[in-house]
Amino acid sequence: MKVLVVKLSSLGDALHALPAVAELKTQLGAEVHWAVQPAFAPLVRRFACVDEVIEVPRPSDLRGFLRALRRIRARRYDLVADLQGLMKSALVARAAQAPRRIGPSFAREGSRLLFHELAGPRDKGRHAIEECLDLVRHLGLVLPAEPRFPLDVPAIDLDDLAPLPGDGPRIAVAPASRWESKNWPEDHFAAFVRRAVSRHAARVYLVGGGGDAPLAERIVAAAGVPAANLCGRLSLAESLGALARCETLLTNDSGPMHMAAALGVRCVALFGPTLPGRTGPYGARHVVLRVEGCPPCHRRICPKGTKACLHAITPAMAEAAVFGG
Repeated sequence: MKVLVVKLSSLGDALHALPAVAELKTQLGAEVHWAVQPAFAPLVRRFACVDEVIEVPRPSDLRGFLRALRRIRARRYDLVADLQGLMKSALVARAAQAPRRIGPSFAREGSRLLFHELAGPRDKGRHAIEECLDLVRHLGLVLPAEPRFPLDVPAIDLDDLAPLPGDGPRIAVAPASRWESKNWPEDHFAAFVRRAVSRHAARVYLVGGGGDAPLAERIVAAAGVPAANLCGRLSLAESLGALARCETLLTNDSGPMHMAAALGVRCVALFGPTLPGRTGPYGARHVVLRVEGCPPCHRRICPKGTKACLHAITPAMAEAAVFGG
């Protein structure tokens, strides 16, 4: 069986879909192709259950998008599973011309009109991983006892990459996200790094993309203790390897959070405008810090201009969650 999975973005969304796709590979013995936007293709290439990655540009790159649709149209698939549920992903799924085209329960933007069937009942009150596993149920396959994240993780030597004094616990810190409203205050991160190094002899590594490097540099400078700024120095695949060497990740609701959770690395996640029950780190060993009082607004910019929900989470609270006590 030849299966096309359509999950174009984002980093966290791709990781949420991975357990369902792993079951397709194992239980159907399928050859799995995955359609994804170029920015996230390096991550999907590290999914051990994926045989081929097909890069599909955003529709704003109309020529590139149409070229990708033509390439997909020229192939022959037995099954297409769209786990994105948007019109752009449905167009990709439709291009494959497979005899069976399945969309997710949460399909929107009219995309459900392009599917032969939908997987599972619509229920947004659960984690995104469980939503994606509807596909496994829908196909009559056996649900895993625990979701599996088969990842090909490169070996990274943090001591060689960014040597730090001491032999304390390795703590990763992800200080940025794509939404400004999700970002814990910069001075809170600096205070946490200072406490982690001075009180717990931790070796702290700040992780993120190249655009996060100036923020991370300011945090390290304000902390006034030895810490390594790895932002922009690692590829997506190398970031997996670096996170795998750490005991804990302190993080906003961000891509590195989903990467660490998939690797089995303990997360202490700082949540404000979004719901951790839906997009938080999946699994019982993680800790979510969220202060009640300000309802989740799901806005990219704080509508009050205060980010009170995140300011209320103190560095002392983060320190206790990471190190205990």
